[in-house]
Amino acid sequence: MANAETNLQQQIRLAVGTRPEARIFRNQVGSLPDPRTGRLVTFGLARGSADLIGWRTVTITQAMVGSRIAVFTSIEVKTPTGRVSSIQQAWLEAVTQAGGLAGIARSVDDALQMFI
Repeated sequence: MANAETNLQQQIRLAVGTRPEARIFRNQVGSLPDPRTGRLVTFGLARGSADLIGWRTVTITQAMVGSRIAVFTSIEVKTPTGRVSSIQQAWLEAVTQAGGLAGIARSVDDALQMFI
């Protein structure tokens, strides 16, 4: 049975998926031993990277009228009492400083606010 954070992630993915300017994907981060070799295999975007990643499409104005770009988006999903680790916070800050959208979502509404 899925935990509360997993359920919230699914609700956010479904809600954000209805917005034409957004694409969000689950980013499972971790490591497991390879059953054949026993070597540790890591997966996911990067240590500390957010639960949900994707992009928001933005239409550029002025010099690039009509052009569209994708802005990297990173959503860390937490329950109302969930805590953000220092490495997760560093990831969110790095994305924001690079011009992306990043934040913590404790509800579907929190996630949707990132796309307004």
